[in-house]
Amino acid sequence: MDTATRKRHPHNDAPRTAAAFDRLSHLPAGAERTALRDELVRVWLPMAERIAGRYRGKGEPYEDLRQVAALGLVKAVDGYDPERGHAFESYAVPTVTGEIKRHFRDHMWALHVPRRVQELRNRVRIALRELSATGSDRRPSVAEIAEYAQLSEEDVQAGLEALDSFTALSLDAETPGGEDAGMTLAGLLGECDAGFDLVVDREAVKPALQRLPERERVILYLRFFRGMTQSGIAERLGVSQMHVSRLISTSCATVRERVLADAA
Repeated sequence: MDTATRKRHPHNDAPRTAAAFDRLSHLPAGAERTALRDELVRVWLPMAERIAGRYRGKGEPYEDLRQVAALGLVKAVDGYDPERGHAFESYAVPTVTGEIKRHFRDHMWALHVPRRVQELRNRVRIALRELSATGSDRRPSVAEIAEYAQLSEEDVQAGLEALDSFTALSLDAETPGGEDAGMTLAGLLGECDAGFDLVVDREAVKPALQRLPERERVILYLRFFRGMTQSGIAERLGVSQMHVSRLISTSCATVRERVLADAA
């Protein structure tokens, strides 16, 4: 008798394999068990391909989906226990479907999102859909979603953010409206501001500058903040230009040493 014979069934790819699975469960590891396992996979493969066909046109090549479904079928054959009393089809269908959904979840996100956040996204999406079905025109609040889905509000926020992470917009896409209407997303991206480093440097030298004698502080202020020349400073203070130059060099060296010492 063949390993599997077919019976009348709503799905023409549902073979009768109960006896074969019972035999498989009692066979030890070896060539005979491997051959029977492969035969069971072969006769149930049309069912797996039918499930894969449900996901055509969702962004993944059908051939890839067939391979994922076949992998799910192999897992179902290996994991099925006939002694539990359930038909193989009732175990295999959710196993194959789950494998395909995991494939979409792991490979079709535009941004890399941790699996926990993906699961939060699904729970939040379901809660949104079911709460919205009550007929209310307003969007459910974070607190309402959290209560309905039995999640913390932080988890709901993470799930809501993940709802927008499945696909990505091009940086050349125009902004939808408002003050920035007509601009591209790339035009709204920030850039590194060199002024931040300048602020840090200024804050670092303040204590060292305050410890200088008043005359040196005045000279540095006139030179670097008012833009005066050394000769102009010398004339204003009644000293020689060479003396001003020497004081500027000495003061800058002192400030530098103190800043480096404080940083160490």
